[in-house]
Amino acid sequence: MAAHKDYHFDREALNEQFVFSAKAKKTIFIIIGIGVLFSLIGLFFMATDSGHHDEAHAAIEMTGNKLASLENPDAVQAQGQHAAEAGHHAYHWTNRVKVNLWINIIYFIGLSVVGLFWVAIQYISMAGWSVGFKRVPEAFASFLPLGLILFLATFAWGYHEIFHWTDTSLYDEGTAAYDAIIAGKSSFLNIPFFIGGSIVIIGGWYLFHFFIRKQSIAEDKATDKTQVRKRYRTMVKLSAAFVVFFGVTSSVASWWWTLSIDTHWFSTMFGWYHFASWWVAGIAAITLTVVMLREAGYLKFINENHLHDLGKFVFAFSVFWTYIWFSQFLLIYYANIPEETAYFVERLSSPIYRKYILVILLVNFIIPFFGLMTRNAKRKMTILKVICITVIIGHWFDFYQMITPGTLRENGSFGFLEIGMPFIFIGVFAYLVGLSLAKAPLVAKNHPLLEEAYTHET
Repeated sequence: MAAHKDYHFDREALNEQFVFSAKAKKTIFIIIGIGVLFSLIGLFFMATDSGHHDEAHAAIEMTGNKLASLENPDAVQAQGQHAAEAGHHAYHWTNRVKVNLWINIIYFIGLSVVGLFWVAIQYISMAGWSVGFKRVPEAFASFLPLGLILFLATFAWGYHEIFHWTDTSLYDEGTAAYDAIIAGKSSFLNIPFFIGGSIVIIGGWYLFHFFIRKQSIAEDKATDKTQVRKRYRTMVKLSAAFVVFFGVTSSVASWWWTLSIDTHWFSTMFGWYHFASWWVAGIAAITLTVVMLREAGYLKFINENHLHDLGKFVFAFSVFWTYIWFSQFLLIYYANIPEETAYFVERLSSPIYRKYILVILLVNFIIPFFGLMTRNAKRKMTILKVICITVIIGHWFDFYQMITPGTLRENGSFGFLEIGMPFIFIGVFAYLVGLSLAKAPLVAKNHPLLEEAYTHET
């Protein structure tokens, strides 16, 4: 790869424009087509096998009553009777579709907002080395409007199957299903507040993206240094405001969208854990996109030093995620309080889910840790691609493990649908990112710190 000085102040490199070619679009449509095919195969098998379970499912009893028995033994009989009468835990194959939609929506919304968070962090820290590829994470947030639409549509379709707390009888003291713990959370866990708050969160993220993107493009069009400095100062202010907003809303989002699935369980570290999984997956996605653009002939000034720093981020935050994962588990294990341990007991005692814990640790920690440990590994595009793809897949499984046990319980599985649906989301996400990249110059040519990106050395 050529040294940075070959492209320093190269006007051609500054005026790079991404062309969303027919070949690239065809590749994306093929990915979406594969996803649709696998999903349809999965739906066919689920529909024809409706009501049947394999030996692994039949070998365990991991119902809502088991979870409740760990937390509130006196309520087991009453809630078990209500479940039988009302069919609250009755399983239908469409439940699996709803849960898989929810997993992918939450995961890809996370990748989108992490792109914006990356840009904001670079501005408030006055980092210059990443200026040359900031259009990439900027483009990630273009998925947010579609993500909000899919979020609301999926919640409207499957809220009862995904979120136990939406059962109104849980709040009625006159029924056998009354749950004092869930009723005590009704001021936070109620449908109007959930929907309104989620719109504010995702809509707020997109509004910040809209204004940051607008200023970023205006900076490119600025004709003198005074205008450039003005745009830059505005970007710093917007970025600082977004970081504060994101810091609060990302935690609230994790409690609403994921933690509340296991309504009785709580963890003071869950907000950090949820963010850590989003964050490292997002960094891996940014790195992978930069590498793919570089291989396609774009971002000519990106050299081994830039790749090295991106690799360090993937390496470091894979360790950070592992630290959060282990800390949460260790504190709960050590305290051994029933209402805390229920979450892990449900997963570790299940032949369906316990194997994924080892898979998650392997692909999210062991592989990136040893794969990116050396300096040379962080500077090789092939190694970065392999590791980043592994991390992206690994953290999808992390969200699968957060969401599926509390929703599908003993009916959870991994098959064609779980393979196909992420392919569809990957294709749609890549298409929207490609459209966004093509709408503006690929390099922020008027950024005050651009020279630092061109002369970056590690």
